[in-house]
Amino acid sequence: MARKIVFTSGKGGVGKTTVAVDLGVCLSLAGEKVLLADTDFGLNNIDVVCGVERIHYDIVDVIEGRCRAKQALVMHPLWHNLYILASNHSDPQKYISPQAVRLVLDGLSHAFDYILIDCPAGIEGGFHRAVASADEAVVVTTPHVSALRDADRTISVLKSYRLKSVELIVNMVRGDMVADGEVLSPPEIANILKTPLLGVIPQDDGIFLGERFAGGGKKAFRMLAGNVMKGTRRIYNAAGRYGGFFGSIRRSLKKNL
Repeated sequence: MARKIVFTSGKGGVGKTTVAVDLGVCLSLAGEKVLLADTDFGLNNIDVVCGVERIHYDIVDVIEGRCRAKQALVMHPLWHNLYILASNHSDPQKYISPQAVRLVLDGLSHAFDYILIDCPAGIEGGFHRAVASADEAVVVTTPHVSALRDADRTISVLKSYRLKSVELIVNMVRGDMVADGEVLSPPEIANILKTPLLGVIPQDDGIFLGERFAGGGKKAFRMLAGNVMKGTRRIYNAAGRYGGFFGSIRRSLKKNL
């Protein structure tokens, strides 16, 4: 049976969807069979982020009986262990119950190792629909104060669910700013939010869906995938290359770019 993990944030713009997609790619490359399930009925863009734009059926078609669940799955053209289940692309205002979504994902659980559920930002109805379908939760945030406030609120709501775990990914971390003490470090953020740190993703212009796996981003996602699969706690040190004499030069150059 698949591990069903919901990716939530509380705030939009923190890279929640891209983190879920890129983690899905890493898990699939490690031999795991992964389903990316889009439950964001407002923006529903996980198929676009994946580069898969020809969607014939979506989760609403499954729920309303127009197709079987397996007919709505789209295999990624590059990573054949990675599948996409799109959200409703025709009528985003249509009400879909949490129970209906969970029934679909539970029915697919036997065919996958992981089901990664992309949750809408905020803590409104779409949030509860996504979380009700999951067994585990990952909160994605950035070091910005507004993102941390929303993440804290989201974590408080998640505690009302009977989830096996609630963990934290800090995304878009600028190592030079952490080294200079201009922003909180990921361990400090985890301590403030009282949530275990699952992974750290650096701000890296080279990170994006496979071809984005370059430099520190590639290592960071590999470490994150290892933590998810093995239960380890190897955390990427985004500030590591900015320490010492040569690190100070890198910090200076980055600030002047």
